[in-house]
Amino acid sequence: MIRVFATDQGLVVEAEGCYRRAPRSIGFDAIFTSYDPSRLVLGAVASAPQVSAPDEASLRSPIENQEVWAAGVTYLRSRTARMEEAKSAGGGDFYDRVYEAERPEIFFKATPHRVVGPRAQVRIRSDSKWNVPEPELTLAINAAGRIFGFSIGNDMSSRDIEGENPLYLPQAKTYSGSAALGPCLVLTDELPASETEIAIEIVRRGDVVFSGSTDIGQMKRPLPMLAEYLYRDNAFPRGAWLMTGTGIVPPDEFTLEHGDEIRITIDPVGTLTNTVA
Repeated sequence: MIRVFATDQGLVVEAEGCYRRAPRSIGFDAIFTSYDPSRLVLGAVASAPQVSAPDEASLRSPIENQEVWAAGVTYLRSRTARMEEAKSAGGGDFYDRVYEAERPEIFFKATPHRVVGPRAQVRIRSDSKWNVPEPELTLAINAAGRIFGFSIGNDMSSRDIEGENPLYLPQAKTYSGSAALGPCLVLTDELPASETEIAIEIVRRGDVVFSGSTDIGQMKRPLPMLAEYLYRDNAFPRGAWLMTGTGIVPPDEFTLEHGDEIRITIDPVGTLTNTVA
């Protein structure tokens, strides 16, 4: 397993328990456009001296010029929640139909400048009163459309805006600070096992106010299928990140508050921690 961390001083690569600093010529654009990202990264650090594990305060989001997209209604729990929130707008059955359809829901999530990294602040919209995080396994897909790794994503969502009308989805999902990625990119030729757990805790003034977990085996659609639909009749010259949906939804009476700390854990990526601005 190879983990790539973005830091203030450039990329740090962990392989076989050792950390080495990559040359400045190697960034995420180079990794996402390579046919064999693992070979590229290992070759770049083969003769580099060992360094210490990166300090969490120095970590940045593992993104350069990649677009971030997202798949929705991939878990039964997400389908149920979104049917309920859109019921009053007459769109309750839209999500049931998407869940059962062959074609998945895939939507644009964020440009790089809208994405934050570990310990940075995600945001909730000023014109929304019902906001939640969505913890998601997030696939790294190279320019050729091949899945070559994964990370953790936080797909921030304004449920009341989307629930008012499903056509408001872009406003509910895409805004400054609406996405977080990290703490690293895991490079691997193997997709995560079905028992891989996704867990979340939300801490408010020192107390855990929500926690939950699921595993990717609960996902309805295969991961390669989601990537194939994203790249169908579409081009990503510098690759793309694809959030794969959430199976953890807080109760309807819950909404995020300013100052909340969101902790999302997926092994072997680690824990992505963000505070709500």
